Amino acid sequence: MLSAKRLLWNTARWLSALIGVTCFHFRAYRQSLVPKRGGVLIVSNHQSYLDPVIVAVALERPSSFMARSTLFVNPFFGALIRNLNAFPVVRGGRDMQAVREAVRRLEGGACLVVFPEGTRTRDGHIGPLQHGILAVADRAGVPIVPAVVDGAFEAWPKGRGIRPWPIRVMYGRAMTAAERRGVSREDLIARLHDDMERMQRELKQIAARS
Repeated sequence: MLSAKRLLWNTARWLSALIGVTCFHFRAYRQSLVPKRGGVLIVSNHQSYLDPVIVAVALERPSSFMARSTLFVNPFFGALIRNLNAFPVVRGGRDMQAVREAVRRLEGGACLVVFPEGTRTRDGHIGPLQHGILAVADRAGVPIVPAVVDGAFEAWPKGRGIRPWPIRVMYGRAMTAAERRGVSREDLIARLHDDMERMQRELKQIAARS
């Protein structure tokens, strides 16, 4: 029997997929590259408020989210996103409580989605990635999967209203803990950023052919 929390997740996922396909011609690519079980850290670019839904809705397994603490100020909305597996992080500093919670969930087998640019893009491009995600993944000993959202910036840019626009998401090959061993964090972050930029170019080429 499904728990109330899992039933809420399944209902939210179904509604999000329906809205995504209907309003944004949503498409997902290579979601089979995301491990079906075990802890995994999904690292995505950040184009709009829609991104957590976009990254998670194409996956069969539930996801957890690290969300900025101000989103939990409203009691109703805070309770809703907590029940959809989000937990708060204080931006602009080292929030060790959030780091410990992230590691705990990953060690427990969760799929955790993070947006290491730290804020939404102002021009659609992928900005610098914060190095802290590597420490979280290494402490938990889990693979890192890059993901790229494209079209959400046009659908809901920072500081403007929402409008219909085709949105796509693509997942990349996992970078295992063994692959990361002995490689500097600067080189790993550069590789992640390069992979994400390549995937974004690929998504734009797909959109141009559609």
